[in-house]
Amino acid sequence: MTMNFSANESLMENIDGRTKLAGSNKMEILLFSLGTKEIFGINVFKVREVSQTPKITKTPNMPLGVEGVISLRGNIIPVISLAKFMGNGDPDNKFSDTMIVTEFSKHTQAFLVADVDRIIRVDWDKVRAPEIMLAGNQNLITALTELPDGKLVSILDVEQILAGVIGEQAIPDIQAVQAAQETFMFFVDDSAIARKEIVSVLDKLGIKYYQANNGKEAWDKLQNIANRVLQDGEALRDYLKVILVDAEMPEMDGYVLTKHIKSDTRFRGIPVVMHSSLSSAANRAMGSSVGVDAYVAKFDPVVLAETIGPLLIG
Repeated sequence: MTMNFSANESLMENIDGRTKLAGSNKMEILLFSLGTKEIFGINVFKVREVSQTPKITKTPNMPLGVEGVISLRGNIIPVISLAKFMGNGDPDNKFSDTMIVTEFSKHTQAFLVADVDRIIRVDWDKVRAPEIMLAGNQNLITALTELPDGKLVSILDVEQILAGVIGEQAIPDIQAVQAAQETFMFFVDDSAIARKEIVSVLDKLGIKYYQANNGKEAWDKLQNIANRVLQDGEALRDYLKVILVDAEMPEMDGYVLTKHIKSDTRFRGIPVVMHSSLSSAANRAMGSSVGVDAYVAKFDPVVLAETIGPLLIG
């Protein structure tokens, strides 16, 4: 059943509560469908509102899945049919009555969906990265979780979807830093498109790196690095210069990961930078509350380079 938001009211009522989720390893997901039996989800932090779809203005030469644009409180935003983007397009080309307006990575866009269900709260350690996906959706599902009734929820990689719509951003010329030869940084992100963009920036900076795909994997790797370096008699902060973390990740989110890092004396003096598509003041405050040293919104390669560059040679 399509919800008439008043769910907007539910979303707004939950904002204060959601700011308390930092460090709890929990997330809130808005559940929706695309007209099939599959259940999809999106982090509530990325949702601005849910409403009936207004008149869509068709525009020429739009990318796959983009139905046109709408005017929303004075702003022109693209409208994306998730079903068509994911290869489940309506052959009659009917527009959905329901849209989810999202805001992340400095972009606002509306996603057309068949139905919106409800908001659920889940533990990140109950969220798993998909091991095997159909080839067509391979890069569009970033994680899976299970409802109490056993049904699976596919959490969309909306960053990948956005990149598919607007194209991948070209990385500008970035001056390499003069870091010591045997120094590294570490980064973790569950989005394939985000990891690709981060690697492009680090390659231009000329810095060596380790990487992980989720928070739990990152924490395991960081502990192994710390144990090895300390066994060699080195100071960890002289070897590992920066740790870059995403906020939303399966199994362990970036807030809990940061708390682990900051509570482990072996990592003392190593700055943690949060790199997230969630760039609101509330999300920045959440990062600050767990000890994040800097916060960079995705994806601005120049700002990312300007933020981590000085830390790599500090």
